[in-house]
Amino acid sequence: MREMKDSGIAWIGAMPWAWKMNTIAQIFLQVKCKNTGLQEKNLLSLSYGKVKRKSIDTVEGLLPESFDGYNIIEKDDIVLRLTDLQNDHTSLRVGLAEERGIITSAYLTIRNRSNFCPKYLYYYLHSFDIAKGFYGMGAGVRQGLNWDGVKWLKILAPSVPEQERIAAFLDAECAEIDAVLEKTRASIEEYKKLKQAVITQAVTKGIRGDRPMKDSGIEWIGEIANEFAVYKFKYLLKTPMQYGANEAGITFDKTLPRYIRITDITSDGRLKQDNRLCIEDTVAKPYILQDGDLLFARSGGTVGKSFLYKQSYGNAAFAGYLIRAVVNRTIAVPEYVYYYTNSSIYDTWKNSIFIQSTIQNIGADRYSNMPIIVPNNIEEQRSIVEYLNERCVGIDALIRKKQQYLTEIENYKKSLIYEYVTGKKEVV
Repeated sequence: MREMKDSGIAWIGAMPWAWKMNTIAQIFLQVKCKNTGLQEKNLLSLSYGKVKRKSIDTVEGLLPESFDGYNIIEKDDIVLRLTDLQNDHTSLRVGLAEERGIITSAYLTIRNRSNFCPKYLYYYLHSFDIAKGFYGMGAGVRQGLNWDGVKWLKILAPSVPEQERIAAFLDAECAEIDAVLEKTRASIEEYKKLKQAVITQAVTKGIRGDRPMKDSGIEWIGEIANEFAVYKFKYLLKTPMQYGANEAGITFDKTLPRYIRITDITSDGRLKQDNRLCIEDTVAKPYILQDGDLLFARSGGTVGKSFLYKQSYGNAAFAGYLIRAVVNRTIAVPEYVYYYTNSSIYDTWKNSIFIQSTIQNIGADRYSNMPIIVPNNIEEQRSIVEYLNERCVGIDALIRKKQQYLTEIENYKKSLIYEYVTGKKEVV
């Protein structure tokens, strides 16, 4: 076992005695190469820690009027997204360019000017990113970092041959791990598709087996059970849909009502318990949720996401980017409506809204006019809910088991990279 010493850096701890320590400024230079006259058209973006190619003609997402101000970057440049550090604590912020192209100058791009191994440097900064090292370094109202803010960041430097051995080893190991991760993610998606298919079948055809069908009158819905009808959502509601509270009165006082945001809701429709943001009573009063209330996200990446509030979640109010729907229980069962919003029929409607407007935003007016298939017999709605509760709980359990395995493998990958780029383990 090789001799170790204290690095003096909290996230690194002990480091090999023979390793040196450099700063970013000693190894890198900042890339500032404007794309004047649209010299380069290969548009790149940083997504989930990967620098990926993106069509310059895309209509998706926010794009500038001109790409002249974008940065021209080269293969092996490292891209750092160091904006909005106070809010987003989950994104991966470091990516390695695999080709020449252009990327927004809002990101910091750095170029290796030493003889160090580019891939080793990437793995090192990636590990620092995973350790959440960039958080707390930023300044300003919307915390961010620039070249001056990171150029003194320390980088461990084994010999170049050892850097190359570490990079090659991690490339091989991570490729195997990534294959397992991809297979696991694909399995999770298959279970999600199965769950959605079960729900869609139940809310369009019922659960009684073969029965007479009729045309729904809507092309993308197709046939539905004879005893079912298509309503506009607003005719199933007790009161008009309501937008949530703004950010006024937000606190961490746990004696007050909880402040529910869309980020507090899991992908399978449960409420996270790790965020206890609260809101003052006087502000919260008009927005206090009742058992069976439905919430819908109105904009952003989660637009269209739905959530069924249950009294067991405790006293809570809902945030401004959510919209509340209170179902008239003499006509419809809230749980049935929630299941409907997890069907492929609902997804088709939601996607049609985006095609019409090209903006991912669904307001109360659009939700109110959403077509929804409902059995006319409320007892049949309850039977469908009971059936789906039984079927979906098993599928959800399988999905959670797969997701737990996914988390364990991802954590193993993070640990592996950390141990080798900080010298805790040696490639022999």
